[in-house]
Amino acid sequence: MSEPLHHDLSAGTERLATDRDVIGLLGLIAYTELATFGRLATDAANAPTLAQRHQLSRHAGRMLARHELVLERIADLGGDPEAEMGAFDGIFDDFESRTPSSTWWEGVLKGYVGHGVADDFCRLAADGLDDRSRDLVLAILSDGVDSERSATVIADAAAADPVLASRLALWGRRLVGEALGLVQSLLAEREGLSRLLADGAGHRTEAGTPGSADVTGTAADRQAWVFSQLTAEHTRRMGRLGLAA
Repeated sequence: MSEPLHHDLSAGTERLATDRDVIGLLGLIAYTELATFGRLATDAANAPTLAQRHQLSRHAGRMLARHELVLERIADLGGDPEAEMGAFDGIFDDFESRTPSSTWWEGVLKGYVGHGVADDFCRLAADGLDDRSRDLVLAILSDGVDSERSATVIADAAAADPVLASRLALWGRRLVGEALGLVQSLLAEREGLSRLLADGAGHRTEAGTPGSADVTGTAADRQAWVFSQLTAEHTRRMGRLGLAA
């Protein structure tokens, strides 16, 4: 028997997202974690040094563990984990084709930026989930893997090579633009994500989080708010690498 979903929005707040939307977002997160595992495993196999290979391999393993936790939650809610992931199969194809990397370093940064933006978007949408799903997703997306898995490898190399740092900074700007384009497509094609964002705004408003009203208006308002949040976090992420955003 599937678990009933309980939301902590007040009795006077109308919930927009459906149970189908909740399971759909979990499917997106599970698929993203699996895709990132594959990218990290490839980066590890092609790493220039044994130390880099070891570091990225460990991070890949942690991504797979995150993936399994989300699959378990989908099953708890009565969903078919494989089918829910399958609904998003191929969503990164356009991003991949538009951002071919010419060096190993570009490939590692591509994974770092692309997955970082995806994580940030899912974190925003997760505020519209039921309590247990939200707690699980936020714990997974905030466990430090994002800042650890590739950041040290990139930051150390950039600090030692100013020319590489300059090239990667330019590459990062292109990557985030393409990643935001993917988010725009997701919001346009999957209305459930917009409903979760709106519900999440209600949750943040009740919690007293500033800026929540910016996402409760029209679809254009929600997109502008999401983009501002994702861009700000990307700037912070690049700063942690010592690269200009």
